[in-house]
Amino acid sequence: MRKLTVGLLVLFTFSAASLADETRTNVIFLVGDGMGVSYTTAYRLYQDDPATTEVDRTIFDDMLVGMASTYADDHSLVTDSAAAATALACGVKTFNGAIGVDSQHNPVDSMLDKAKRLDYLTGIAVTSQVNHATPAAFVAHADSRQSYDKIADQYLDLRINEKPKVDLILGGGQAHFIRKDRNLIKEFRALGYSYESNIKNLSRIKQLPAIGLFSKLGMEPALESSNPLRLSEMTEKSLDLFHNAAKKNPDGKPFFLLLEASQIDWCGHANDIACAMGEMHDMAITMIIIKRFIDKNPNTIFVATADHSTGGLSLGAKGQYQWNASNVKSISATGPDIARQLMANKSNWRTVWQTLTHIKLADDEQKTLDAFINQADENASDINVSQVGTQVLAYIDKYTATGWTTKGHTGEDVQIFSYGKGKQNFSGAMDNTDIAKKLMNYLNP
Repeated sequence: MRKLTVGLLVLFTFSAASLADETRTNVIFLVGDGMGVSYTTAYRLYQDDPATTEVDRTIFDDMLVGMASTYADDHSLVTDSAAAATALACGVKTFNGAIGVDSQHNPVDSMLDKAKRLDYLTGIAVTSQVNHATPAAFVAHADSRQSYDKIADQYLDLRINEKPKVDLILGGGQAHFIRKDRNLIKEFRALGYSYESNIKNLSRIKQLPAIGLFSKLGMEPALESSNPLRLSEMTEKSLDLFHNAAKKNPDGKPFFLLLEASQIDWCGHANDIACAMGEMHDMAITMIIIKRFIDKNPNTIFVATADHSTGGLSLGAKGQYQWNASNVKSISATGPDIARQLMANKSNWRTVWQTLTHIKLADDEQKTLDAFINQADENASDINVSQVGTQVLAYIDKYTATGWTTKGHTGEDVQIFSYGKGKQNFSGAMDNTDIAKKLMNYLNP
């Protein structure tokens, strides 16, 4: 893995002054998409210092307070991200695929809508495209999560107090906001929003309102990115912008911030354990940043949860009573990226494999992988990447003793994490809709 430094924490220097008056609470809501219990357990083992006697605790352990059910309102019992996001955003159950509408297809208000009506500052920062299922449910209304352009349009067209709902939008999604039929970025700029298209220029965003779309669709996976802590960086920037905006208001001004570690889910769908741990690390550092912020700004409630789990991840597989976290930690690229690099270096693929995985394959396994690599065409088509990548991930699973039951979602309960003002309100077992209802109670005139 590329070195995922925590150097940005050194730069985290918020004033101890509260961002808002004590009657109005800042709300930070973080969704780890696809992050079931096995993921937080895996991350604990993954980040553990083997030189210590006991397994080291993580920020997830420190903030764990409860569990939530996740089922959708269509009798499937296994939710998709859209129905779960609508439950978490609006406090209502709905059918799989639905964005911000109930089971009768009626639009429903989200907690972001409520916050905006109460004159809160509002923000979204995600590692997917910003109009993907989870963030979309807080802003838009659609019967199908696949209506990406329609959803993107609503980020501009749906207004509260004659202004777009979201003051700060960070993530991916250029392809849906800059189109032949409509240039939403141009329209946002006409309303006074600043815009950046490269996360390396995040520091250029100096004030609200602002929008930063840093990729055509989702952002690069942590393991493939030159900014592996991109959610952490966007979170730090968001809090800094809200802090500065509040200082300009004599009475302070509270904020609502939605964050999503979007690609834990994507790694789960791919059954790629190293990819998932890279995303988990970014989320963990994000939570550490938020904790430090709340320690200096206690009039803030933070809640994190998952919308569902993905992949049926197991630590230990095929009867093995072990999980090799050190082997996972030694892998420095995602399955597809490893496949592309192997195909690009056919004559020297064994050296590339060893460099990227540090896993020693048996002779028969090398012959099998060699056959896949040499059958691939020179253009490394998506089909070839998929075929070679599948074999790569099979060997990674074997040598790490990682198991998967599905390429889709699973229906078990997920964890709730909380810190700050009234965190005890999220203790115990509840439904995902209860999380939304409780958070909405923090939003006051």
